[in-house]
Amino acid sequence: MKLAYRGIVLSLALILAACGGGGTTDTTTTPNPVAAVDCDPSNPATYAECGIVFIGMTDADGDFLNYTVDVLSLELETANGRIIETLPQTTRINFTDYVDLTELVAAAHIPPATYVSGTIRIDYTNSEVFVEAGGESRQAVVMDDIGNILTQTELTIQLSDRDQLRITKGRAALLQLDFDLEASHTVDSVPTPAEVVTDQFIIAEVFPVDEKDIRVRGPLIGVDETTMAYTVALRPFHDRHGDFGQVTVHVTNSTEFEVNEMLFVGVEGLRALEDAGAGTPTVAAGTFNVAEREFTAFRVLGGSSVPGFHRDAVVGNVIKRDGNFLTIRGATIIPWDRRAYFHDDVVVEVGPVTKVFRDGYRHSDLEIGAISIGQRVTIHGAQAPTSTTDANSPQVLFDATQGVVRMHLTHLSGVVNTVMHGQTEITLHGIDRRRVEIFDFTGTGREPGLDADPDNYEIETGSLTMAAFAAGRPIVARGFPSAFGEAPPDFTGRTVVGFKEVRSVLGLTWSFEGTFAPFTSFGLEGIVLDLSNEDIGARHYIKQGTMLIDLMSLDSDTAIVPRETDRSAFYIKTADSLRMYSDFGDFIDDLTTSLGATATRSIHAVGTYDTDTNVLTANKIGIYLLEP
Repeated sequence: MKLAYRGIVLSLALILAACGGGGTTDTTTTPNPVAAVDCDPSNPATYAECGIVFIGMTDADGDFLNYTVDVLSLELETANGRIIETLPQTTRINFTDYVDLTELVAAAHIPPATYVSGTIRIDYTNSEVFVEAGGESRQAVVMDDIGNILTQTELTIQLSDRDQLRITKGRAALLQLDFDLEASHTVDSVPTPAEVVTDQFIIAEVFPVDEKDIRVRGPLIGVDETTMAYTVALRPFHDRHGDFGQVTVHVTNSTEFEVNEMLFVGVEGLRALEDAGAGTPTVAAGTFNVAEREFTAFRVLGGSSVPGFHRDAVVGNVIKRDGNFLTIRGATIIPWDRRAYFHDDVVVEVGPVTKVFRDGYRHSDLEIGAISIGQRVTIHGAQAPTSTTDANSPQVLFDATQGVVRMHLTHLSGVVNTVMHGQTEITLHGIDRRRVEIFDFTGTGREPGLDADPDNYEIETGSLTMAAFAAGRPIVARGFPSAFGEAPPDFTGRTVVGFKEVRSVLGLTWSFEGTFAPFTSFGLEGIVLDLSNEDIGARHYIKQGTMLIDLMSLDSDTAIVPRETDRSAFYIKTADSLRMYSDFGDFIDDLTTSLGATATRSIHAVGTYDTDTNVLTANKIGIYLLEP
């Protein structure tokens, strides 16, 4: 699956722009030599003595439609106790946007040193948190474990001794923060507003376990055609102001560009950016080479192709189509003149001159008929002047008759019915984290009797390998719905993940006081849960794709073992800190010492689950221990 996916996404490289001055004066020619300077992050004149840290933020999937908070600061601490701030200003983040990618939020000059920990502060005062209840969005309040509504939180993350952040002069390194929403929250969607209890699991990785595309936003500074690169002033998320550092985005001859709604490839795209001029907004997507400390772009948007530049934009999934009117569910609205906000339903009108593009498709011959049910889209146009930022208000009206629609890879999840050559039929459970019941497939077929049927949804798989799939097992597919009125097939898969590789998540909680006997055994061979423990709480499941497996219904105690290859992350959380390990033995040593003095509140593990052996092979394991 990884090879197939990487075949679609070419590499992306972002290198820091040239550093500022600094250094020492030559004593052979200057009678009064100037003393050597140290890196001062607040003084650009000393940047030649600094190293650079790229700060990325991402999220593991959770039960949220929107989770927007303000990140106040991120401080790094050296081995000798020096504290350095890496975020220049408060940054507003919707973490649900970053399940499949990482956003680069800062390129900070910091002193060369070994950094052993970081502290992140989050402000919930103006948070926007929404969950799904009965197919509709419901606003939620976020509370601590004793029922207090959160205002500000602080979490100190201690990096693994084996993977500390080492910054050297003139070189860049990556630090990725992963806010695991699923592990961090328990959701009760019944009350109004819904109630969300949080125990924040935020991990920091120098060498990320999950390889994700990276997104970089910011206004253009300049283009260098000879090095196939351009430089931007970094502006993460939808920030329009602030200094988050400078980044140089490298491209290849295959990099796709859309600049001012025109398509280009490679050097022609760079020339289009240069013609657009300094200050032109850009968004680049691609991958980070940790060893080379480089990013390379596979797709770049510029000018009016960037959502929210001189025109409003809306991002979401098409759940219904009535002629030229599209209903977008789970929408984020990006106004051109104010900050982005969540609104669950937006009705968009398209027309004959609406331009249509599709990720990975290098032609401009698509028409609005290509937009079908389930499709993930970004639409540029104008929202009605009477539109409101209240997510629970009636549908927002949006005019894209003179605008642009860009179609993105769409994610399906379900259970396999049958497998045939070049095709699989599934019971469709969800599309991009929304339950299938909210989607109206009327009109998707060549005739009414051929409309897409969620109980027998047909995915064209072409040459993708399907031999490992079995009926009744979960499946995840990424691709594009067929054009409206052209089904079957209902969907063309670009990548397909079978039950043996589907991301499986184990979550188990105990009572408020925790338990002193959470496991029947634990050691270097793994952890075996004690499912007969009478203190087990409300959460006791394995989520395998869209399937929920109740741990209490199994015939034996579930085992969690570390995977033997590739990178893994293990962490032990307390009330206001989190200790990270990249070696399972180090994690078990800490756990052995800690369990004798404190109780366990919860365990969370991510990996692949074998239903036949009742074993979860994990690349991430997190345990929450109460203070002794």
